[in-house]
Amino acid sequence: PPPLSPSRRMQQPLPPYEVLPADVSMEELPRSTTVLLEEPPPPPRDHLVWSLFTTLYCNFCCLGLMAFVFSVKSRDRKVLGDRSGAQSYGSTAKCLNITALVINTIIGFIVVLVVILLVTGVIQSMNPPPQYGQNSFSGLT
Repeated sequence: PPPLSPSRRMQQPLPPYEVLPADVSMEELPRSTTVLLEEPPPPPRDHLVWSLFTTLYCNFCCLGLMAFVFSVKSRDRKVLGDRSGAQSYGSTAKCLNITALVINTIIGFIVVLVVILLVTGVIQSMNPPPQYGQNSFSGLT
């Protein structure tokens, strides 16, 4: 018969086990060993270094400190072998880091914009200085 394709072989039922004849011993049969190696999934990220920098440089409303705490919790869970807990804490730390980064970027942009406007005098021209010589409280000067 023609050789079967791999997908066709998988669909066929396995033949039933047969009892070995008395004149055949196990040592005479060919041996085969199948070893399946599965690569373990990568460990969940804890974002500890990112949280440390957020704590030091972008700690708006203590978001960086909270991110650092969740990163440490994630690392502890990873050491204990709790992948789902480590992934959950790491995800929370990542969200806090992103939030702190966005807020600090907006604040930095606003500060730079105000400084530029002050330097160019736009804000000062919006509030004109009082005109001297026109005193409405006194009579003729």
